[in-house]
Amino acid sequence: MTRLTGFGDDQPNGPGDDLLSVAREIADAVDGLANLWSVAAQGASLRLSPHQLRALRILEAEPGLNLTALAEGMEIGAPTASRLCDRLEAAGLLERLLHPHKRREVQLVLTGRGRQVLREVAERRSQALAAVLDGMGAAEREALSRGMRAFLAAQDGTGGAGGAGRQADGR
Repeated sequence: MTRLTGFGDDQPNGPGDDLLSVAREIADAVDGLANLWSVAAQGASLRLSPHQLRALRILEAEPGLNLTALAEGMEIGAPTASRLCDRLEAAGLLERLLHPHKRREVQLVLTGRGRQVLREVAERRSQALAAVLDGMGAAEREALSRGMRAFLAAQDGTGGAGGAGRQADGR
């Protein structure tokens, strides 16, 4: 992996530098995982951009969002979100439905095909990750799993095992 920092020296020089060295190693691993994720997703029956997949995942987690809420969740402008939804709707992955109680509001809902594509992408990603994990020893996998649980707990601010209930994909 290519280091994004541009520093060739990974040797710790002081107490704080060791954390930076670990952070660089993790950044490299994340880069590798992101590549694995992207390649696995592109092998699905329907190729979607990372933006399109992210929109589908948001709508899967929160069915019935309106366009404004989706745009805010994706941190993009409403016109961009609208064009994104146009493409997803044309592909048969989402549909726009009138809100049952608010006449002017349109809800965005995944179609069965949209849910199927998300399941396929998730399965392909899991298989790709399992293939990599298969190259590790059992003790290394357990250490990685413990480390990920601790990382999620620290990220959530709970410390300890509080983040252990979260799935590996962040849901």
